[in-house]
Amino acid sequence: MCNTPTYCDLGKAAKDVFNKGYGFGMVKIDLRTKSCSGVEFSTSGHAYTDTGKASGNLETKYKVCDYGLTFTQKWNTDNTLGTEVSWENKAKVNNASLIGLGYTQTLRAGVKLTLSALIDGKNFNAGGHKVGLGFELEA
Repeated sequence: MCNTPTYCDLGKAAKDVFNKGYGFGMVKIDLRTKSCSGVEFSTSGHAYTDTGKASGNLETKYKVCDYGLTFTQKWNTDNTLGTEVSWENKAKVNNASLIGLGYTQTLRAGVKLTLSALIDGKNFNAGGHKVGLGFELEA
């Protein structure tokens, strides 16, 4: 016996025609899944039935929640590769476009390592940015 669909799923196929478009003369597929280890996979592809041309892409995303890191890799059928590493909740930007980054790692009880950077967003290519390293010992 099938479960009753939720209210938001009612008419989903009809809504997708307007939201995702109706590809006349085109076959389109979108797949998303998540592995047990937390890696997210998303792939999409489409093929035109009149020309026979096909294209697609693959994206994987892995999150390291303890450090706020997200690794994203992308590949498409044009053999374009892309990698993105994002560091969440570790940057601050003020009204003068100064970007502050900071990270503190506890190496063991009483020993901390701190890395920090101050980047001028307006003059990014000009240099003059500041980088700091701190090593803290407690007795």
